Order: sequence, then C-alpha cells, then structure tokens
Amino acid sequence: MAIQAALSLGCGINQVSIFSRKNYFYPDLPKGYQISQYALPLAERGKLGILTSEIESGKLKFVEFRVHRVHLEDDAGKSIHRNDGSSYVDLNRTGVPLIEIVTEPDLRTPQQAQDFLTSVHRLLRCLGVCDGNMEQGSLRCDANVSLRRTGTLELGTKTEIKNLNSFRFLRKALEFEIERQKQILGKGGLIEQETRLWNEEKQRTILMRSKEFAHDYRYFPDPDLLPLRISDVWLSNLKSSLPVLPEEKQRYFIETYGFVPEEALQLTQNRHISEFFEATVEVGGSPKAVKNWILGELSRLLKRDFNTDLSKTLLTPVGLASLIQLVEKGTVGNRIAKKVLEIISRTGQDPVDVVSEHGLSEISNQEELFKIVNSVVNDHPKKTKSYRLGKTGLLGFFMGQVMKETRGQANPKIVNDLLKKVLSDK
Repeated sequence: MAIQAALSLGCGINQVSIFSRKNYFYPDLPKGYQISQYALPLAERGKLGILTSEIESGKLKFVEFRVHRVHLEDDAGKSIHRNDGSSYVDLNRTGVPLIEIVTEPDLRTPQQAQDFLTSVHRLLRCLGVCDGNMEQGSLRCDANVSLRRTGTLELGTKTEIKNLNSFRFLRKALEFEIERQKQILGKGGLIEQETRLWNEEKQRTILMRSKEFAHDYRYFPDPDLLPLRISDVWLSNLKSSLPVLPEEKQRYFIETYGFVPEEALQLTQNRHISEFFEATVEVGGSPKAVKNWILGELSRLLKRDFNTDLSKTLLTPVGLASLIQLVEKGTVGNRIAKKVLEIISRTGQDPVDVVSEHGLSEISNQEELFKIVNSVVNDHPKKTKSYRLGKTGLLGFFMGQVMKETRGQANPKIVNDLLKKVLSDK
C-alpha cells in the first residue's frame, strides 16, 4: 500500500530502505521509541498536480506540489486532554502501521493546503490504501507554518500544528496561526519553534510542547529489523496494477464531457462512483443526465439510506440508464423517477417492471388531466379568486393538489399549462 501511494504521488522508490528507532518519551508510546524511517526512506522526490479552488485568469488555478518523501512507521497512542485539566491515554492504535507523506514548503495559502489534503484524501481512497475517515484517525495532518518577509527568500522559524483531523480544522488552524505569527513579527518579536494544537472551542492554536529537532530523537537503525528490499518484479507489478488516478480522471471528465471542474471533482471523490458513472454512460445513459442523477438524487439516497456506500445498494448501471431513458421518453416524470430509484436501489429490479408493477406511468392525456385540474380549481374557490386577483404564486398550491390527486403521475408541463388556462378563465 505504501509503495502504491508513493508511486501515485510520482515518487522514486528506494528498492532498499532502512527502519530506524526514533527515541522519545511520551505516555502514548509505551515502548519508548517509534519504528520509523529516517536516513533512507521508502520513497522520495514526488509531486502532485491539482486544480485548486483559487481563481487565476478566470480559471481554477493548477498547482504542482512537491512531495519530499513517503516513509513507513508505526503509530503512537493518543493523548486526550480534557478542559477540566485531566488527561487520558488511548493505546488502541499503538503499533498500527502507517505512512507519512511529507511535502516540500510549496503550499502558499490555507486554501491550497485544504485543496492538497482533499486531493490526497481522494487519491488514497481511490487506491484502497485508506478509508479516509479523518474523525476516526485513518487520516491525520500535521501542518507546519513559517512566514518570510516580502522580498526575502529565507523562510522564518516554523511552528507545527499537530493532529488536525478535518479539512475545516486545517484551514481554520492555518488562518489563525498565520495571523498569530504576523502579529508577533510585526511587533518585532521572534517565533519559537514549537508544536501546537488546534482548540476548536477557543478557535485558536495552543502550545503543546517546545519542538524537538532531529538530533533530539537519537535516530539509529533498528537492530531487530532487516532492510526492506523491493524486487524489480514486485515493483513492476505494483506499477501496472495502479488504477487511473482521480486527478487524471477529473481532467478527462472535464475535457470529454464538458463538465465544470467542481462537478468532475465530485464525481471523482469516490472511485466506485466514478466507475459507476462511466459504466452507466457506456450502456446508454446520457452523460449530463447520468451526472445529474448521481450527484443529485442518488447522492441524497446513498447518504440517507446506505451510509453513502454505493456497494450496499442493488442499483446497476443498466438500471440507472434505463430509468433515465424512461424520464427522457416521458414515460415517468422526475417525481415518480425518484420513487423508482429508491425501489430499484433496494431490489435490483428493472425500472420498466417497477413502473408497470406499481402503475407509475406518467399521465399525459390532456382530456383526463383537464377534468382533474377543473375539479381541483372548483374545490378551492377562495384560492381561485385570490389567484385571479393577482396572487399568481398560488399556482404552486394548485399544482401540488393536482399531483396529490394523481399520486405524482401527472405530466407537470401539461398540468402547468392547463392550470394557467383554467385559472385565467373568468
């Protein structure tokens, strides 16, 4: 997994890497040292190019961020500090393997940092390396902040904000810390190298500890672990097994289907969703309609009933494409189609069979609808009078009553035209 992540970040793989012991004392590290990689890590010198949320010349800005290294280590525990001054130690994740991705100091704004972390999150989920659950600690971010005065090249003393576990916290913590350092430097003060934490309740960073330097950790090669050797065959197999990566897929959707970057980004946040989109288009779904259904109604349905997991449904690309075709032919309207989507997501049935079995075909017969519209208007004389006196916003009320009478199966356009005609007749 670490090799696949490093390859996807454009890193060169060191086919021999060495494990080291990083020695320090904290209550969340019972053995007194952390297994890590220092002098010779797994991978180095990569880059990740992304479309940021920043605008340049009227377009989203594309930026390449350099990756310094990707290395393997084991996790420490978790220290929990309560507002009442008490502290607890959770050792459940101690010793769990992880990778650390270290960037070069290329990120210039809190927005770029958030966009970069979002892209890494999407990339790791696509690879199956990580489930991306930041609240549960599957992905965390330590953010270093250092400022430099305008016109100078040398970066100032850095501070580290530790264990940020959400995109929102990352951005807010960086915005605060940048402003904090600006104020100190503006008054002629000095920045001390230290590790800080984001306090969401106080909306500020707070001191955790003074920052150690590399020599403080007394790194040395782990005497119990052999060098990690990666064969040419293994590396070649891993390279060939990599899927199309999200950034590449996003650009493909923009160029091929004319989607705006935000839409392409949403479609590529999840590998299963992007593959489902392509499969649905391949079996006859209109790209624009498929995109709208996936990002709209299907997304809401997954969030509400399936814990946002497409694999928990019985929906197939053929099923969604067939449903879209029923809407485009006018067999069902959007309102009924949403009901059909719910049914086929749970049963895997053919949408055509569902419409037939439940009698859900759209009513488009003008004569039949005229009788219903006339009846609804006559049943509400006060509202009819108000509409004729200028309260045309009541059209929505009448539309709702007709849809109620027809169980949502009436053709909305025909009903709209008939209502306007009947209500306008004095």
